[in-house]
Amino acid sequence: MLHLAMIVMPCLIVSGLIASWFVAGSLVAPSPLVLDAPPAELNSTSFTIDSDSGSRISGWHNHPSPDPTRAARGVIVLLHGIRGSRMTMLGRARLLHQCGYSTVMIDFQAHGESPGEAITIGHLERHDVRAAVEYARREHPGEPIGVLGVSLGGAAAVLASPLNIDALVLESVYPDINSAVRNRVAGKWGLLASIPTSILIAQLQPRLGISPDQLRPIDHVPNVGCPVFLVSGRADQHTTATETLAMFAAAADPKQLWLIEDAAHVDLLTIDPGSYREQVVVFFDRYLGRTTAKSNEH
Repeated sequence: MLHLAMIVMPCLIVSGLIASWFVAGSLVAPSPLVLDAPPAELNSTSFTIDSDSGSRISGWHNHPSPDPTRAARGVIVLLHGIRGSRMTMLGRARLLHQCGYSTVMIDFQAHGESPGEAITIGHLERHDVRAAVEYARREHPGEPIGVLGVSLGGAAAVLASPLNIDALVLESVYPDINSAVRNRVAGKWGLLASIPTSILIAQLQPRLGISPDQLRPIDHVPNVGCPVFLVSGRADQHTTATETLAMFAAAADPKQLWLIEDAAHVDLLTIDPGSYREQVVVFFDRYLGRTTAKSNEH
């Protein structure tokens, strides 16, 4: 019996390691999507830009007026979550369009119509954020700039900071990669989550060439260099309320926090569109509604 156990246990361990390698591979595999033409009601134009991520980033540039030379209230860069695309930010683009803002929407590398070898959970995607902000700055000289990032999008924006922008909204953003992986594994494994979490984290370096220390937005959020608004759901098990409060505590003033009752790791705009407008759009109105000296330096 002992002899059998000595054979079976190593086989189980090896099988588990092999399975975890393929599971991790599926999590960071590219998420391509062919998109339709940009929505006509947003006065959209398609664009592509080069990014230091190595990808050619695809996006839409939306104008509040059919006349693209007419100045808007400002321009907001919209950044989607993991395995999404700019299509998942369309509701926010429509809301901001109604409020008089231009928007720039991109597909991160390895997402949507932007090529890439692997999703890197913010590491390469931070270069895409910088490219999108620079595009917005070129297209809207002298106008204030905001960024709204959801989950991966928010993490990438923080890792890319400072961006020399006027306002930043972060929705459901993980504080560090260890917490992000642990929370997701715990949803399936419960108290046994520590072992598979360690195995998955250990694969960052051999698979992506990334250290866990390079994926810690909480270390960068004090230095974003602009007003920041942290938004999350109190029922979010992927980015917990405690973690969001820690991110808020680490951020520098001026800062704002909104924890939405009963909301999980979902599209927070759809939970309560009216309150979302009152909170998020009003935040942008406060800091983009006036052209500050900083904006003029853009």
